[in-house]
Amino acid sequence: MAEEPKETKPGFMNPVAGFGVTFKAMFKKRLTEQYPEQQKTTAPRFHGRHQLNRHPDGLEKCVGCELCAWACPADAIYVEGADNTEEERYSPGERYGRVYQINYARCILCGLCIEACPTRALTMTNEFELADSSRANLIYTKEQLLAGLEDGMVDTPHAIYPGTDEQDYYRGLVTEAAPGTEPQVAVSKGEKPEEQEVEA
Repeated sequence: MAEEPKETKPGFMNPVAGFGVTFKAMFKKRLTEQYPEQQKTTAPRFHGRHQLNRHPDGLEKCVGCELCAWACPADAIYVEGADNTEEERYSPGERYGRVYQINYARCILCGLCIEACPTRALTMTNEFELADSSRANLIYTKEQLLAGLEDGMVDTPHAIYPGTDEQDYYRGLVTEAAPGTEPQVAVSKGEKPEEQEVEA
């Protein structure tokens, strides 16, 4: 015959023991975060809002390969690639991300997309305030995700640095835009070339 387990405490003590954690917490100092008046400091490698990065001359690192979209377990990323031309160039390679969207209503901020990116075009920032009252506003477009221009950069589209190729960009040999670099006409975005004045 199996022996019955012995009770370690009398039956009337069980409810009191259940409140043990509550009684201990009553005398501890309360931790109150004054958010949003005092912004929370995140860890250096915190997974926050995504960012599409640029090369030092301003060209985009994204080549429209869609690997990030394939790696996303929540199916939150949508990418459409397009071909670069010498008249309208957005990245050093053959292709660029023409359409790039991340749906933060679905994104779980796992970071698998940035691990899949072969060009380090996609990284994650420390920005975590992504709440909104509309689902449509939670779909971030390429314009919202693209990193801003820094010193020495020229906005896309523009030609690659003279005398370099795609591999030179990924080796880090291009450190800024070439002198005299001017933005090209973004025909794919609906821009029209300036009409040249006809001499009478």
